[in-house]
Amino acid sequence: MEGVSLLRSAGVKPWAILLLPAVIVVAQEPAPVLAHARTPEGRAILLRLLFRKGLSVEGKALPRAFLTRGVEESGWVPFENLSPQGKRWALAALFPEDQWRQEEVRHRVGHPEVESVWTLAALFTGHGQNYDRLMAENPDLPEKLREGDVWRIPRSLLSADLGGPGRRPDRSQPEDDLDDEARVAAYRGMLSFGEDEQGKFAAYRIRKGEALYSSVVIRYTDRVDPKGVNELADLIAKRSGIADVRGIQPGQLVKIPVSFLADPFQSEGSSGLAEEREVRAEVRRTVRVEAGPKLKGVRIILDAGHGGVDPGARANGLWESDFVYDITMRVRRLLEQETDAQVSSTIRYPGLGFKSREAIRTPSHAAEILTSPPFAVDGESPSAVSVHLRWVLANDLFAAFQKTRGDVQKTLFLSFHADSLHPSARGSMIYVPGAALVPSTFSLGGAKTGRIVEARRSGRVAFTGKEKLQSEARSRQFSEALLTALQKDSIPVHANRPIRNVIHRGGGKWIPAVIRYSTGATKALIEVANLTNEEDAANLRDPDFRERYAAAVVNAIRAYYRK
Repeated sequence: MEGVSLLRSAGVKPWAILLLPAVIVVAQEPAPVLAHARTPEGRAILLRLLFRKGLSVEGKALPRAFLTRGVEESGWVPFENLSPQGKRWALAALFPEDQWRQEEVRHRVGHPEVESVWTLAALFTGHGQNYDRLMAENPDLPEKLREGDVWRIPRSLLSADLGGPGRRPDRSQPEDDLDDEARVAAYRGMLSFGEDEQGKFAAYRIRKGEALYSSVVIRYTDRVDPKGVNELADLIAKRSGIADVRGIQPGQLVKIPVSFLADPFQSEGSSGLAEEREVRAEVRRTVRVEAGPKLKGVRIILDAGHGGVDPGARANGLWESDFVYDITMRVRRLLEQETDAQVSSTIRYPGLGFKSREAIRTPSHAAEILTSPPFAVDGESPSAVSVHLRWVLANDLFAAFQKTRGDVQKTLFLSFHADSLHPSARGSMIYVPGAALVPSTFSLGGAKTGRIVEARRSGRVAFTGKEKLQSEARSRQFSEALLTALQKDSIPVHANRPIRNVIHRGGGKWIPAVIRYSTGATKALIEVANLTNEEDAANLRDPDFRERYAAAVVNAIRAYYRK
């Protein structure tokens, strides 16, 4: 057999190839694929491939050698919980027509209604985000799989478990390895500008593996919410003469009306582009503040979004509030244990205190902003009140820090959230206070906050033009440090412009109040994950992921306060 050499070199026994063929069960569209096989001991076993869910194996008769340590044998065992030997056996059982050669695997598509390029990348390379590399190795094949097509998977792409070198997943395109400024410049260089009978437009040619939603709308405009992305994608498709947005071929010319472009992509001479370049210049001029690895003299305020009667975004069986609170508490614990920074929180869940949890099963219904007196997030007052009290409290704590001769440049405000974006978006995004959208003055009315001591002391803010510019510059520097820390630990990061200074939603442009009015020298609103993306949701559900995320945040803070 052609495939025996590579399988044997990877530790797979020849009997693994001599298994019963897969059987398609047609019940409804898309139907699951079931494959019957036998273990080395001769026990009958069932494998299941589900649309968008991946491969799992019946656990009751599975040999212990096929399972990773600590995994139970009962129920359906996900592919990722199989040992290297178990993974090789499962793939040979599910795809008996595949040819495992010395330098590559040749996979024959047998179930196009369930298989996808993402699924193949996940199973054979270790992560679905390697799909673009897989497509690059098969340039003559369409992205929509067809029965009988043979996909080439070179050894260089195979996961380590399958005898390959193993490699970290690509996120989207080569420019993802650039820093934020260089990446945005690369995206801008892909545009050309023109005008036709419908007006001015920016022209972009779709690359292989790209979609109109993510690679055009989310990248080149400030729309990220599902409704806004879908509506603008339809508008751009009509403007470009595209009948089906799901069938766009590489090389397709897309016309983006100039009025929808984000500031970095506006035409020469526009005020938006001028403001963008002014901020970038300020970032380059701004010198980092040194605090040492122990963060001595640094004042940090941590804010966990939503809480109490407000669970925040919901999708895939998760809700925002408790999960970001858990990450925030983990960040607080690590900072207190490992650094000399002064750390405070804006919000507390009375039933939990400042503790983290392994399992989060139901929403917490009680939360309070830690003002004097504490403000219950119980729905008795408009939700905007609790949002404003967060920055009021933080500013009051920063003011007290300055009175004790604390360095104002060593003040940091971080607000943690989880978004509900278009499902094509995955990974963390970071919002910074865009200088153009920060007001020169603002006063919080006292009608709903009259009893709050901090509101009387710190409910008014004033910023000079230089302060607004400097604030965005420092916040961008921190965000860059955070992206680096996340990527170093293989934590997903949004593939298209993960650092943003504006939210475009509901027909208007704005930035969240917690960073818009914050007096901290550096501030950021961190969208940890996109709940509507299934992989992001699975990550957020995992306590190990939440701990890794918290550690990356602390590492980023240390890196930021290092020249």
